[in-house]
Amino acid sequence: MPVGRRVAYWRGRRKLSQQVFADRLGKSKSWVDKVERGVRSLDKVSSLQDIAAVLRIDAAVLLGRDVRPAEGAGRVEGVQQIRAALSGYEIALERPVPRRSVLPASGLAREVTHVWSTFQYARYPQVAGLIPGLLADVQRSHAQEPERGRVPLVEAYRVTASLLVKLGSPDLAWLAVDRAMCAATGDRVSVAAVAVQLGQVLRASGQAKEAKPVMLAAAYRIAPPVIEYGPPRELSLCGTLLIQAALAAACVGDDRTATTLIDEAADMATWVGDGRDHHRTGFGSTAVELARVAAAVELGETREATARHEKAITRDGWRWLPAEHRAAYLIDVARAYLHTDDPGNAGRVLMEANRIAPAEIRDRPTSRDVLAQVARDDAAPMTLIHLAAALGVC
Repeated sequence: MPVGRRVAYWRGRRKLSQQVFADRLGKSKSWVDKVERGVRSLDKVSSLQDIAAVLRIDAAVLLGRDVRPAEGAGRVEGVQQIRAALSGYEIALERPVPRRSVLPASGLAREVTHVWSTFQYARYPQVAGLIPGLLADVQRSHAQEPERGRVPLVEAYRVTASLLVKLGSPDLAWLAVDRAMCAATGDRVSVAAVAVQLGQVLRASGQAKEAKPVMLAAAYRIAPPVIEYGPPRELSLCGTLLIQAALAAACVGDDRTATTLIDEAADMATWVGDGRDHHRTGFGSTAVELARVAAAVELGETREATARHEKAITRDGWRWLPAEHRAAYLIDVARAYLHTDDPGNAGRVLMEANRIAPAEIRDRPTSRDVLAQVARDDAAPMTLIHLAAALGVC
């Protein structure tokens, strides 16, 4: 595309008339018209820089450079490799597979822990590359030692489901979480752990109404008779499931149930404390406060959400949460600021999310959509405009 047509395109995206655009450049409307039609060339670097500044884009964008979506092919390829790994059924069908020694239980536990940690650092492309091999390992181990191999198998499917939800593939995530639930059946703790991902998958699939009773059933099945004497690991699962149920209630506009369930989770969080990550939940008092913000966003109470957010991130527990958790939460906050017509703060929290976990912006479709919405606003920060242009989303 000629430079002049790029100028016209971005001027239109910024909703500027030729006259307003010309006034901001200190040029005539006729000059702008000739540039856009290609009658007048833009030979001076200073002219390109002036135009780019008014349009709030990088000058390289006008020259057609660095606008290719980042890692687009990698994301699709990673999901396809996971799909292939879930579709193999080598063990059940006794299909010949490449020789690979079965890892001992200790080695398998380290492998699962490594993949979970990589996910919580929001290194999603790396996780996508690790999961096919992990699934092969845990399936072989479970076939040889069903009891010792069950927990690694469940955890491998859990992290697979979590990643697929992030990458915008809830249907494939449902397959992973269903297999995890089948493997976990008979172990109430493992079932409760899998139910956390089940809640995420149901909400991502647009089935929030169905998610709430399922989450409550799973939560109360693991709930201790007396909270004060409950083991922190089980309290963490129960509290996280209550939060999942609350978010599902918020999605369907049931504000009273959402508030009640989060309050119940908050009682449990006081006995768990911050800085823990039992069963990869990150549950604690700070996580509960972040859930209040997320629920408020879903309910459309965006001013309350942004007010709560400013207080929540000052808590000590904020910096102890995994990078994935914090960055995903900030995407919700950006939505809240957008709905309060505050693109400046929406851009600020998006850039913070990008600093904490770049893949949360680059590889998650939901985040890219929010980024595109913010970048289209005249008040968006220049650094965010550059990021959106580099990712090809605006």
